[in-house]
Amino acid sequence: MGYGAVTEKIILELAEIAGASHVWTTEEKREACSRDETTTLRPEERFMPDVVVAPSSAREVSEILQTANKYKIPVTPRGGGTGLSGGALALRGGIVISDERLNRIIEIDEENMAVVTEPGVITSEINAAAAEKGLAYTGYPMSVLSCHIGGNVAENAGGGNAVKYGVTMRYVLGLEVVLPTGEILTLGGKLMKDVSGYSLKELFVGSEGTLGYVTKIILRLQPLMRNRAALLALFADTAGAIAAVPRMMARGGLIPSSIEYIDAYCYVKACEFLNEELPTEGVGAVLLVEVDGSDQDALDNDIERAGELLKAGGASEIYVADTRFTRERIWAVRRNIDEALRVTDPVQTDEDIVVPISKIPDIARGLKEMERRFGVRAANFGHAGDGNLHPTFLKPTDMMMERWQSVETEIEWELFRMTAELGGVISGEHGIGSKRKKYFAELCPRENLELMKKIKKALDPNNIMNPGKIFDL
Repeated sequence: MGYGAVTEKIILELAEIAGASHVWTTEEKREACSRDETTTLRPEERFMPDVVVAPSSAREVSEILQTANKYKIPVTPRGGGTGLSGGALALRGGIVISDERLNRIIEIDEENMAVVTEPGVITSEINAAAAEKGLAYTGYPMSVLSCHIGGNVAENAGGGNAVKYGVTMRYVLGLEVVLPTGEILTLGGKLMKDVSGYSLKELFVGSEGTLGYVTKIILRLQPLMRNRAALLALFADTAGAIAAVPRMMARGGLIPSSIEYIDAYCYVKACEFLNEELPTEGVGAVLLVEVDGSDQDALDNDIERAGELLKAGGASEIYVADTRFTRERIWAVRRNIDEALRVTDPVQTDEDIVVPISKIPDIARGLKEMERRFGVRAANFGHAGDGNLHPTFLKPTDMMMERWQSVETEIEWELFRMTAELGGVISGEHGIGSKRKKYFAELCPRENLELMKKIKKALDPNNIMNPGKIFDL
């Protein structure tokens, strides 16, 4: 589809809408919006928008989109730029709409246990504000300290808490959304139930900014669980570690808030990165289990029960962290895996597959076989409690870049096809974006893909909203 050019006339129109001081065409500002955290982006790759604009209200967003739609200018929504799938990249140039001025927590409603927020608020700030009222937003992802809540909604982000508390979708009670044609929709509200017609707000959660621009979000809050503890359990192999998950949940009747899986390579790398002196000899896999609760006595019982179940499942050693300091020390191992891998293996591709929990050992065996055949390291970690794994393939230092780029594509195809054969999907929380689009086109059921395209065309007839993401029209 042909797009119009961003002319001086259009830039002046944007300035009239948002104010000249909130419209940028400088190379510095456009450069800042040209990349995200996607690991497969080459150092030289940049996707420069023609102009960046920061509106301060739904009305301004509406007028910007009406202008873009009239001139057929592509629009890319952008939040914190922490995405891992190329979802916030201006692949077609045009306009980037930044959420940096839509950054207010509008209300913490204690009586209805809800928060009303704009999309540019850092997710951890929501939790901090809720905690002052004895409440918590529990749908946050691992990047809670840097991601924006609008991006979380766009990706339906998940994280370590998903096994007990679920992902973003579960907490979105209402949205204010501006369609690509400029209409402003109000969807849902401070309601726990709503079956009055189609559930439209769910259509926009996880749509990766391709159907509209979210300007206001109502999130459900939970009581703040002030008591928590973490257990780090060391296993000889992945199969034993994963077998302990249903032992705890299905047969043991215990639902931890988190169950994280770390393979031996990631565990050792993270410990070295942190100068952490935890045992590594004979460790083939690690589970990090966290339990929480409002009552300390009940939590103590859960800690003891979790330890018994992990030990019965074959854990060779279990470390219990029941203070804030020791808990953060254990969690630091999990949170710093990405950083640790980048230090020694800067060229890599990280994935986001989901399989039934019982199939995690099959994925681990498949990765070992791929390591052997392709001559690359496959590091693996993720959320064992919901089957969401992040296999990360690392370029050997002696492999030429041209060869790596070829191998990288072969590896991704094989991983994604193996995932599909095991009953899984190719993304659980990072999104399809532009990174996984070509794989999604083959692996998504044809009827589902065609229905998605019909929805996209109905809401965005000129295909201006985040084009080039998820699928092509």
